[in-house]
Amino acid sequence: MTVRVRRVFEFEASPEAVWDFIADPGKRAEAISVVERYDVDESTGAATWHVKLPIPLISSTARVETEDVTRDPPSHVKFLGKSSVLRVTGEHTIEPTETGARLINEFVVDGRVPGVEGFFKRNLDTELENLERELRRSVETGS
Repeated sequence: MTVRVRRVFEFEASPEAVWDFIADPGKRAEAISVVERYDVDESTGAATWHVKLPIPLISSTARVETEDVTRDPPSHVKFLGKSSVLRVTGEHTIEPTETGARLINEFVVDGRVPGVEGFFKRNLDTELENLERELRRSVETGS
């Protein structure tokens, strides 16, 4: 089973401010609660997430290698994450609005271990709420 979710956020901030957050692989990783730690290769922008999923068959963290596969500043970034337990694709499209910016988020998670899809089916909305909260904090405070 594949889990797919699409959510749209509106911000009273410039598209460039939204881009500064969403195009940064470290900021994206920090917003996800199951990412215990991450490493970013500054030369390539690739990131390794160490993900802790509360699933019986996964007793330690899973290493997820992520990389941006499409970058069109300041309007679109798509990343792909691969591991032995899951494959995740995240796509973020920024559109200017009259009062700021709209961010369209699309995620697809394919589990490779029993229980992964169920976890994300139950928790992906919460993870997107985390992303929205951190992004709002960033664009509203300018950090």
